[in-house]
Amino acid sequence: MDRLEVLAPAGDEERLTAALNYGADAVYLGRKQFGMRASPINFDFDQLVKAVKSAHSKGVKVYLTCNTLPRNNEIPLFEKFVKEAVDAKVDALIVADIGLLMLVKRYAPDMEIHISTQTGIVNYATARELYNLGAKRIVLARELSLDEIAEIRAKTNPDMDIECFVHGAMCVSFSGRCLLSQYLVNRDANRGECAQPCRWGYHLMEEKRPGEYFPVFEDERGTYILNAKDMCMIEHIDKLAEAGVTSLKIEGRAKSAYYVTVIANAYRMAVDEYYRNPHDFKLPDWIRDEVYKVSHRQYCKGFFFGTPDNSQYYENSGYIRNYDIVAVVEKCENGVVYCTQRNRFFSGDEVELLPPSVKPVVMKLDVLYNENGEKIETANHAMMKFSFPCETVFPAGTVIRKAVQA
Repeated sequence: MDRLEVLAPAGDEERLTAALNYGADAVYLGRKQFGMRASPINFDFDQLVKAVKSAHSKGVKVYLTCNTLPRNNEIPLFEKFVKEAVDAKVDALIVADIGLLMLVKRYAPDMEIHISTQTGIVNYATARELYNLGAKRIVLARELSLDEIAEIRAKTNPDMDIECFVHGAMCVSFSGRCLLSQYLVNRDANRGECAQPCRWGYHLMEEKRPGEYFPVFEDERGTYILNAKDMCMIEHIDKLAEAGVTSLKIEGRAKSAYYVTVIANAYRMAVDEYYRNPHDFKLPDWIRDEVYKVSHRQYCKGFFFGTPDNSQYYENSGYIRNYDIVAVVEKCENGVVYCTQRNRFFSGDEVELLPPSVKPVVMKLDVLYNENGEKIETANHAMMKFSFPCETVFPAGTVIRKAVQA
């Protein structure tokens, strides 16, 4: 691989389409079994076949997750899972378990194997041995600095890919190996069922003083002492490339298609900008600003620049949301843009249209028409068809969004 790969999440067909339309070089997705995200719809076999065919038609690779820690009773099911992946023509399987790694080699000797971040790879010795066992790619633990990544790159086979998470939610536990959810609500985070108790508010109470709370909290709601900020490395594409990272992984299989659209697009543009001037990379402000136009927590740089001192957010666990998607363009014909509504908005609203890989277009929609060509004041019905006059031609799938009023 001679260019940085933009790797986007695809929790279902809609999110897959968003990734394909907005510049992903590869996507990672899961099925109903063996995946670390149980909440998204995921893909059955027929949907997987369709997804791979659609991705490959655009030159995009598909990586299938089988990165849970399976129990004994699941091992007999794994052979069928692997063989269906082969039949669907996926490009790689992502595993976290050495037993599954060896089973993939047995059931599908030609299948490319990626080692999940769940494995917790933090040194070159482990990376070397996993490569010797047949892994083509390692997804490093999120707790590594750029210097540590560079050393792993320097001391491993150059044919081995290095993938890093560069954007999205961070787990409070090492490489996602957390037992808190299972302990509190019997939902196993290592099997894709995390209830995210790290996002809850907590108080401290001493056992023999019931009802007497100790002052370890920010306000009367308690402290969000385990709540991690989101990671964002979009301004440091050059440093990731210099450290030897091969693939830039965006977290978010459980997030919206709008999130996938905007973040995949932003990193696509950032990577392209880097290759335009790799020796003096400076990200334009308007590309950087894109990552703030989705629902997100406060951002930080994770561990890339050493042990972070600002990666937790104690005040609350909510998201910051400055923009909403309001519609998606279906087609443009004869000076008219035809759309499908996603959220209510009004005639006269100022919106942004976001085509792939270009600066957003700001426009005031002075006139709206329903699907019968009648003038309307608001698009207020879910998935309703509407149109507006515009001489600019936008590609199908272009997102239309609107700033959220404070």
